Amino acid sequence: MSDLIDLVLKAHGGLPRWQQATTIHAMGAIGGDLWTLVDQEGILASADLTVDVQRQRIVFAGFTSPELRGLFTPDRVAVIGEDGVVVAERTAPREAFADLSQGAPWDELHALYFAGYAMWNYLTAPYLLTHPGVVLAELAPWHEANEDWRRLRATFPKEIATHCVEQVFYYDAAGLLRRHDYAPDVLGGPPAAHFTGKHLTASGLVFPTHRYVVPVQEDARALPEPILISIELSELSVT
Repeated sequence: MSDLIDLVLKAHGGLPRWQQATTIHAMGAIGGDLWTLVDQEGILASADLTVDVQRQRIVFAGFTSPELRGLFTPDRVAVIGEDGVVVAERTAPREAFADLSQGAPWDELHALYFAGYAMWNYLTAPYLLTHPGVVLAELAPWHEANEDWRRLRATFPKEIATHCVEQVFYYDAAGLLRRHDYAPDVLGGPPAAHFTGKHLTASGLVFPTHRYVVPVQEDARALPEPILISIELSELSVT
């Protein structure tokens, strides 16, 4: 297993560079059918986010309005005005999903929490997999897109806000991320496959800039539709 994570880290910029990084800034569009289903269509159609690499924190500029920003941390989400006044906030934001009935709409703070932890996970991987408490195991290879992809199962500690405890990451021969499987707890646990492509190098780190999420069958084969989440990143920079 250790040779795979070494290959993956090297392919995405190398562990020393990830350890030096402080922030990732990204711009793009986040869409897909999920946002319509939870009554938050278009909330991140123009996304402008700044990620803290060494701790779980994201700021979304222009969140719901040009003069507002959305702040995500695992224990608190907040919508904040230009003057620093808190417009809305929620502590223990993950627990708020347990109070929703089946099919109930989200509010903007539900959306902020979900997008916050998800984008932090996506943009800090594979460095994310080196965090204390993350347990890795290599699984049997997987054949897809006329290629054999190596797979890592990651078991996450409760300290990391993420989709679910166990997730599977798929890598091509070069060590680049091509697929990521999970079953989001906050959505009731439906299994999904998250495909990635169009990798871009920014300040020595490598990121997929094209992503989409679809349902999976019991045999782990992905369905072609619906597109639950789509992510297109047009700008990336690292400091």
